[in-house]
Amino acid sequence: MALLVLKFGGTSVGSPERIQAVAERALKLREEGHQLVIVVSAMSGETDRLLGLAHALNPRADGRELDVLLSTGEQVTIALLAMALEARGCDARSYTGAQVTIRTDSAHNKARIRSIDDARVRGDLEAGRVVVVAGFQGVDEEGAITTLGRGGSDTTAVALAAALKADECRIYTDVDGVYTTDPRLVPTARRLHSITFEEMLEMASLGSKVLQIRAVEFAGKYNVPLRVLSSFEEGPGTLITTEEDAQVEQALVAGIAFNQNEAQLTVQGVPDQPGVAHRILGPIADANIEVDMIVQNVGADNSTDFTFTVHRNDYDKALEILQAAAKALGAREVSGDTHIVKISVVGVGMRSHAGIASKMFEALSRETINIRMISTSEIKISVVVDEKYLELAVRALHDAFELEQTPVGQQEDG
Repeated sequence: MALLVLKFGGTSVGSPERIQAVAERALKLREEGHQLVIVVSAMSGETDRLLGLAHALNPRADGRELDVLLSTGEQVTIALLAMALEARGCDARSYTGAQVTIRTDSAHNKARIRSIDDARVRGDLEAGRVVVVAGFQGVDEEGAITTLGRGGSDTTAVALAAALKADECRIYTDVDGVYTTDPRLVPTARRLHSITFEEMLEMASLGSKVLQIRAVEFAGKYNVPLRVLSSFEEGPGTLITTEEDAQVEQALVAGIAFNQNEAQLTVQGVPDQPGVAHRILGPIADANIEVDMIVQNVGADNSTDFTFTVHRNDYDKALEILQAAAKALGAREVSGDTHIVKISVVGVGMRSHAGIASKMFEALSRETINIRMISTSEIKISVVVDEKYLELAVRALHDAFELEQTPVGQQEDG
């Protein structure tokens, strides 16, 4: 008998029929002898509907009141799922985040979990009940309702699994696992049998939207085995685990990730002197704008060209700040481009194998795709290219690293 934490997202509980299907799946697992804690999101579209109501009344609504409002979406779902289970003769008990208690800090709309009191949940499990918990929410030290931000139900599920020392945390979604890249771009993309926490964290941070980044960080920190599965069809999904637990014949490259939400900014002709980088990026950081990739080139005339990327939503604000900083520095020109994309090759196998970068650059060169920027880490290589080359570049890299083929030692199961 295993203790499983199951998480179902908005599309998985988006209608009474789908809630019935979740109840049926839970019953099947119960019949196999498993103890179950089920974490659910609000029904699909409900959070946006509630936000619309708030903005209609007050476009600058206080974060505390927004959390009170938004937390009701999950409260509806937990009650309905508990009712569906009870209608099938299964003893179930629903809890909001505050009732569990999931204790958070007081950062409304983006709170972080500090602790979980698992006594009530454990008591219900020992009594033979299925426990249904509202994802995405908690309560601070003052008793105020808090929410964890978009995708926060994933984090709730992983945190509960860690607190309960669950055997596995299963994230049910509208895809049947983690793929080598987006199947909509590359039809030959392959579902991964397993992937390491490190690889999944990179994939998530680079644009793969299967899991919330904070949930992967939490799972890696507390070594919670994660499995991504489809809510709508049977299958083994993808296991996210430690590097040691992954297959012995780990592929050099796990997948190709991409991020279209990037914008590039360049300051040309900056005097090459100490402190210049800080004078450029300091005001950007002060405006709470995150900088991603940075490239600095020193010319023969003792001037510097300084290029960096930011989230596309921050482009206009960053450009305005940069123009003011450039004027103070006596720079020659400021330019920007929102039509770029970052593409990354990710894999823990890179640690022990040379030539990955060379192979990546060769594949892009064959397609005459110009690389604007490059950054590397221990398990990833990222490049910035023109957005128009996105599909061509991803397909070329997927083919170059033969990601459509199952690595030796990994058996596809289902």
